[in-house]
Order: sequence, then structure tokens, then C-alpha cells
Amino acid sequence: MANAISKKDLKKMAIIPYEKIRDELKTGDIFFSSGSYTFSGIIQKLTKSTWSHVAVIYKDEELKRVLVLEAEPSVGIRLIPLSKYLHDYKGTNRPYKGEIALAHLSFELEREKLNKGISFGLDALTRPYDNYEIFRIMIRILFRITKRERNRSYICSELVRDILAKSGVIMQYKDTYISPDNIWRDERVALKCRIL
Repeated sequence: MANAISKKDLKKMAIIPYEKIRDELKTGDIFFSSGSYTFSGIIQKLTKSTWSHVAVIYKDEELKRVLVLEAEPSVGIRLIPLSKYLHDYKGTNRPYKGEIALAHLSFELEREKLNKGISFGLDALTRPYDNYEIFRIMIRILFRITKRERNRSYICSELVRDILAKSGVIMQYKDTYISPDNIWRDERVALKCRIL
């Protein structure tokens, strides 16, 4: 995208019903959300961004399922049907509270490379969410600390970064951490639509 988007502009975007776009979604598409939850607000303030979450779409063509491969606080890395975000988020019988946009890379990835990245993400299922990374990011922002330890835990944007890297796409960002907004602003990421 290369350009930031305000919450106000995001809310003005037309919503394309999921049922109309579902068949066009592909494995490797990128899921962005801008939540209206406390934790989402913390992420948005820390990163000075509209976005609070990012994930990768995994589409099982044989089973005709569209899933979100994500790192979720208190859950870890998981696969969840995209429809759950839209109709029954966290078992509440209500949609996700916020906005959701879908994007894709502006070029076609070779199937073999994409499969390598998605396999990496699937192999990471059940790894823990890095609950302390948000705190470490805040410390790095405040004190301009650049080094980060590597561990087996993930936050959402680290998972997406690593899935893309295993697919041969290295995200470019200047911060000492990667946020959903860093991925959004990569010039190779192109908006598909807003679905919520």
C-alpha cells in the first residue's frame, strides 16, 4: 500500500459482502483488522496505526474452507474460519467489533514458494502468543532499543512476516519491531476489499 489509512477513511470504505468475495480469496491473501477492543487500542496507539491485527488466509480448495492463520493473544497460533470473524467472533454470536480488510501481494507467488510459507505457518500451530512482546515493543519505542531476542512465541505481525519470508517475500520496515501497519505499508501489498 505504502500509505497509511485513518480509521475514519477505513470506515468510509464500501463493505463487500463476504459471500460475494469468498470465491476470489486465495491462500496467501493478507487479513487486516482494526479492532474496537482494549487490546486492539493498545496496539493501535503503540504503533500509531489504524491496524491492530494481521494474519494470512489459507484456503482449502478441496474442503471449500477459508481460514485465517493467525497468532492470537491467550490462544497462540491457530486456524479459524474467516466466517467466525464475521458472524460468531469468540463464540458471542456477534461479528468482530471493528473493521476487516483483505489484501494480496501485487504479484503472483510461485505455488511451491507459497506452500513453503504456509507449511511453516501450519507447522507453528499451537505455538504460544508472545504476550510480553507488546511490552518489549513499548520499551524499544521509548528507549530506542534495536536488538530483539528470538524465541518460539509470536505476535501476529511476526507470524505473517515469517510466513512471507519462507515464501521468498522479505518485508521491508524501519522500526525495531514489525507491526500490522508495517506490512500494510509495504508497497507490494495491494488492497482487495473491506469485508466488515
